[in-house]
Amino acid sequence: MTLRLHNSLSGRKEDFVPIDDQRVTMYLCGPTVYNYAHIGNARPAVVFDVLNRLLRHLYPHVVFARNITDIDDKINNRALQEGVPIQDISSQYAQAYNEDLKGLGVLPPDIEPYATEHIDEMIEMIKTLVDQGHAYAADGHVLFDVTSYAQYGQLSKCQVEEMLAGARVEVADYKKHPGDFVLWKPSDETLPGWNSPWGRGRPGWHIECSAMARKHLGTVIDIHCGGKDLMFPHHENEVAQSCCANETDRFANYWVHNGFITMSEQKMSKSLGNIELIREVLAENQGETIRWLLLSAHYRQSIDYSDAALEQSKRTLDRIYATLRDHADIDISHQANTIDTEVLAALKDDLNTPKVFARINELAKDLAKADSLESRQQLKSALIHSAAILGVLQHEPKHWFELHTDTTDLDVSRIEQMITERNAARDSKDWAESDRIRDELSAMGIVLEDGADGTRWSRS
Repeated sequence: MTLRLHNSLSGRKEDFVPIDDQRVTMYLCGPTVYNYAHIGNARPAVVFDVLNRLLRHLYPHVVFARNITDIDDKINNRALQEGVPIQDISSQYAQAYNEDLKGLGVLPPDIEPYATEHIDEMIEMIKTLVDQGHAYAADGHVLFDVTSYAQYGQLSKCQVEEMLAGARVEVADYKKHPGDFVLWKPSDETLPGWNSPWGRGRPGWHIECSAMARKHLGTVIDIHCGGKDLMFPHHENEVAQSCCANETDRFANYWVHNGFITMSEQKMSKSLGNIELIREVLAENQGETIRWLLLSAHYRQSIDYSDAALEQSKRTLDRIYATLRDHADIDISHQANTIDTEVLAALKDDLNTPKVFARINELAKDLAKADSLESRQQLKSALIHSAAILGVLQHEPKHWFELHTDTTDLDVSRIEQMITERNAARDSKDWAESDRIRDELSAMGIVLEDGADGTRWSRS
């Protein structure tokens, strides 16, 4: 089965045909690093990490770039408030972002370009646009003329006037058209700036991604990813300036956008005050639990985030890890690293992760009731290697359950002694004593699980 992706450009699922099947290129818009990232920022990182893993399974070489926007007015304002250089702000939060993603099991990109390291490339692209008549200088700014590009609006499927009506567009008297967007803007002595043909200044947001993508991936790339909130104006503007500067009819052949995260069915946003920082959620939950939740709905749909949803994800993972723990003695080192055919087919069908999860649960249930060594080996191998492409079930089962158990304020030796006494009572068929000890442990917040290899305990 061929990989199929929903292309926002065409509005339908299409067979994925790379420009060069020996070098597949993908670009994801990264964070503007002026604060800690919230859980909404985690969804594109996790979703497109799965696409990255899938592409690497299907093709010999993938080049995945995820940028860092380290020059922006939000960063400038934060630096001014704290009285520090912008580099202090951007480096702190870029590092924090990568730490957060590592906690979610997100693989690092092949290339992580920083905007401030590509100012020369941005200036060169802007000069080309001015020379071509697609951009003009006015009042210390350089702006892209949206009327000069006939295909403007093709990605977001709206006419210019319709898009502007619903967007935050800066109205300025130096613009020829209200929709013209900034490529370069002036910097006074309080702001960071670089010398340019138009004076000391700094780049606009949109030109950054176009310049970085061109340098590292090429003038036309295979896949451009991001949240659907970036489709207009950011991605629309990237298309316009890249196609004009590069003299191509496409900037990316496939545009793939993920849906929002909601809380109580409201979009998560700073303005509503309903955001959860990734690091705060990680402090209370394992990364795989969060990752499972973020992948539990199809990436193009909204997903509602709640403590109850996280708890459900944890219970599901606990159940599957318990099955793997019960089969810890099954050696799969000689099994082929084969992904289950149904899992792979679902992923190739526009990353249908809900269908993948259903199949993973099915594999775990089949493993639990398998009665031959050969079938257990095959099912365990299929389960682990199929889950790996989603970035889950990456722990040793024993370690997974230890992660859930905080024993800092518990008398572990006393608990284990009580379990030994209970087992002795069970052996002598003293059920009343066995039940009494279990109830006492339960009152202490200790949950027992009896299995073929003994009794395990965890904190409830």
